[in-house]
Amino acid sequence: MRKLWILTGFFLLLDQFSKYLISNIFELNSGYEIIPTFFSLFYVHNYGAAFSLFQDSRFFLIGITIFALGFIYWSFIYQKDLVNPEKLAYAFLFAGILGNLIDRIIHGYVIDFLAFSFFNYNFPIFNLADSFIVCSVFYLLIFEWRKKNEHSI
Repeated sequence: MRKLWILTGFFLLLDQFSKYLISNIFELNSGYEIIPTFFSLFYVHNYGAAFSLFQDSRFFLIGITIFALGFIYWSFIYQKDLVNPEKLAYAFLFAGILGNLIDRIIHGYVIDFLAFSFFNYNFPIFNLADSFIVCSVFYLLIFEWRKKNEHSI
């Protein structure tokens, strides 16, 4: 369990440091194109959740986030013997959730800065914490699916 919390702390620091750098390098609503017509760093404030849902619902989002952290911990981690890939995935998940929670509590918004464009579609701007959450959930779903299919054979 200790490894899970050490990894969570490392990924959380990485997320918070990236947001600190972006907010100190760029002016709000400005950025720099890294790969033309594909990837940019663009500093924005997100007052909602993913895809800007629940705009200006700071306290609601904080409450839901705290509830989600407790639920995930109690339902999926507490009293379980996790294998290392699961520990890594949960560390990413907790770091992502905590990273955005810290932003909401301290700033009242989440700092986003990763901007991608695909075939003239501008994907919503996000941050490392969002990436951690999406990747960990995707991995955990695949891990569970594979585990379930191994037992049914």
